[in-house]
Amino acid sequence: MSAPIWFGQPTIDLISQMQQGTIDEHLGISITEIGPDYLKGTMPVDRRTLQPTGRLHGGANVVLAESLGSIGANMVVDNSQRVCFGLDINANHVRGVSQGEVTGIAKPLHIGATTQVWEIKIYDEKDRLSCISRLTMAVVKR
Repeated sequence: MSAPIWFGQPTIDLISQMQQGTIDEHLGISITEIGPDYLKGTMPVDRRTLQPTGRLHGGANVVLAESLGSIGANMVVDNSQRVCFGLDINANHVRGVSQGEVTGIAKPLHIGATTQVWEIKIYDEKDRLSCISRLTMAVVKR
């Protein structure tokens, strides 16, 4: 098991409070697990996240990916000194999903003083890869 990468001791309850009134709340994104070096969350595949063809909207996948990576990035820095913002994101949608819920797992590839890079993999309910994303975060002084 890896040593925890988080600054302090983040909790799911604290993250849930921070998500209130944001796009995460609107789309039903929930953080479900904080591991030593990863963050896991879910998003429903429903009327809020579907495209007109009845499949999960790629943009919704990107919102889930950026939310998980952004939350993770901000959890590894001292927020009284630094804050992290999305700088670049890409996503490859490899499998369509039309119902249920998807689960994203965010892990850092690089944690630096001025940038971070996160990989976010999104799976369907049968544990099949649906989307893979890479998010670059800017780390800025407050």
